[in-house]
Amino acid sequence: MLKRLFDLFLALMASLFLILPLVVVAVCVKLTSRGPIVYWSDRVGRNNAIFKMPKFRSMRIDTPAVATHLLSNPDQYLTPIGSFLRKSSLDELPQLWSILSGDMSFVGPRPALYNQHDLIALRTEKQVHTIPPGLTGWAQINGRDELPIPVKVDLDAYYLQHQSFMLDLRILFLTFYKVVRRDGVTH
Repeated sequence: MLKRLFDLFLALMASLFLILPLVVVAVCVKLTSRGPIVYWSDRVGRNNAIFKMPKFRSMRIDTPAVATHLLSNPDQYLTPIGSFLRKSSLDELPQLWSILSGDMSFVGPRPALYNQHDLIALRTEKQVHTIPPGLTGWAQINGRDELPIPVKVDLDAYYLQHQSFMLDLRILFLTFYKVVRRDGVTH
């Protein structure tokens, strides 16, 4: 309950503070590529329930619905500002909506795509599916895109077993640090 209240408070404060960057990014997405400003991705949430997660669209509208690392040449699908949005993590800002609506938390395992069956199965096996997914998480600050799925799930399981307010604050701080340095972003 305390974590949910913290999420609501922080998401409301972040939304107010980030209103201008949200508008600027939205306008830039619209002006630089065809299609909607926000992409609603089917993701796996708590207890493996599917929910719609918003992101600023960084990929062309004809991009296959698979994890980016599974594309043969992900760069060919990026919009003109897509690479910048992804490397700066600005594409993630609309997920404040998912936090406000209760589909996500600030800290937890990153939500899997609905078709990442291997990741979903391993998380279910290790009970990681019992906690809400997060905007950031222990795996995010320990490798992000570079992690093989079994390692990612082990890090998610570590978070599940060691959840605390202090760990969440540490993860949030390290996330901010890594986003500024662009650590662990491959595309």
